[in-house]
Amino acid sequence: MNTLAAWLAAGARNTPQRTALLTRQARWSYAELDAAARRDAVRLRSGGLLASTETPIAAFAGDACELALTAVACSAAGCGLLPLDPQSADARWPALAAMGGRHLRRLPALPAQFPATEAEVEAPDVTTTDAAPPPAVALVIATSGSEGAPKAVMLTPDNLDAAARAANERLPLAAGDLWLGCLPLHHIGGMSILHRCLRAGATLLQHEGFDAATVWHDLWAHPVTHISLVPAMLARLLDHAESVGKSAAPPTLRYAMIGGAALSRPLFERARAAGWPLCPSWGMSESAAQAATLAAPGADWREGEVGTPLSGFECRIGDGNGDSGRVHLRGPQVMAGYLNPELRPGDGLLNGWLPTADLGRLDAAGRLTVLGRADDVFVSGGVNVHPLEVESCLAACPGVADVAVTALPDPVWGDALVALVVGSADAETVREWGRQRLLSAQRPRRVLRVARLPRNAMGKIERAALRALAREAA
Repeated sequence: MNTLAAWLAAGARNTPQRTALLTRQARWSYAELDAAARRDAVRLRSGGLLASTETPIAAFAGDACELALTAVACSAAGCGLLPLDPQSADARWPALAAMGGRHLRRLPALPAQFPATEAEVEAPDVTTTDAAPPPAVALVIATSGSEGAPKAVMLTPDNLDAAARAANERLPLAAGDLWLGCLPLHHIGGMSILHRCLRAGATLLQHEGFDAATVWHDLWAHPVTHISLVPAMLARLLDHAESVGKSAAPPTLRYAMIGGAALSRPLFERARAAGWPLCPSWGMSESAAQAATLAAPGADWREGEVGTPLSGFECRIGDGNGDSGRVHLRGPQVMAGYLNPELRPGDGLLNGWLPTADLGRLDAAGRLTVLGRADDVFVSGGVNVHPLEVESCLAACPGVADVAVTALPDPVWGDALVALVVGSADAETVREWGRQRLLSAQRPRRVLRVARLPRNAMGKIERAALRALAREAA
């Protein structure tokens, strides 16, 4: 079986003393985490959830440590998991409960107990059990919901195995490596790292949220080989590094995967100058995280370039007849479908293809460039304008620390572009920068200075909130 529980059990047999999970609370060896997973699986089974349906899915809200322990326990119990963001769990639960029907039950978080004792590890008793057969749905991820109605993605054990295998091939991860995780475990970006590490026999150093000073400290205090960041996190790390006079990247770091939002050219150049081994990446919950990653971009890297799709993926643009259009994916990593009361597969797929929300283009070598979300395109003066193109230009303006572009209805332009800017640059400086570098239809008609931009936990711009800010200032 290729599941979290099976990978953990293999690690417990082969390298029992190697660290599997390291948090602020404690350290778990592979043997200790395996024993804890089997112990907690008994608690899940005794709670009656597994007897209520053939395909149980347990919903938990907890901190990073609790969710990591719960994930391996659910796998050992043969139960699906829906990890919830503690800050939004109550508000989102009614909609999620309706989607999952009788299969889904919300349970209190399993207490993050200290690692199993030596006696429990060496001689499991009746309070522990061997792993159960894998469930039909192993993981359900609620989408970030930056736009539109929330959805939840059903991922099977085979989806998660194929995703971890392909990711570990693209950015090689092996026994003895250490991945620093600071993405939330209720998001596919964070949960997928746990799967990759246990599959490879590596160590996960899991943080509770992101704090630049703490992450920077641990990058130097531990032999970190891999890290996943959204661009906003990378920028804050670079700021902190410069503030302490130590801007160079840690020498043990081999891969810094950047995803979740668009990486700007100025931020790329800044990090590359400091020696960061950047790997621009693109993926989503529906593809079980990574779908494409560029492992070693050169100095000529252009914004949106994310390399070739990972092993197992087929990628096409639109109906296959155009140079650019909506990106479609097919492969063993692609979700079973969106959560529904019957757990029926296929919801959200078209003949096995996943029509993503992103626009892109493929070059002759199969390398993908992501142009932005299809529903973010504006029509200004009769011209289609991708906000990422405008944002990329304005981000290079001196004094601009962060920028996002939205649009408001206009009788002349149709969509009149509005740039919201964080930083010391004044509005006229930004406008003049745009006038010299952008087509007329791409130029912002208004420039608003704000203290910060509305972003979700993964660093993505919340476009609806951005439009609201622009309307308030109109």
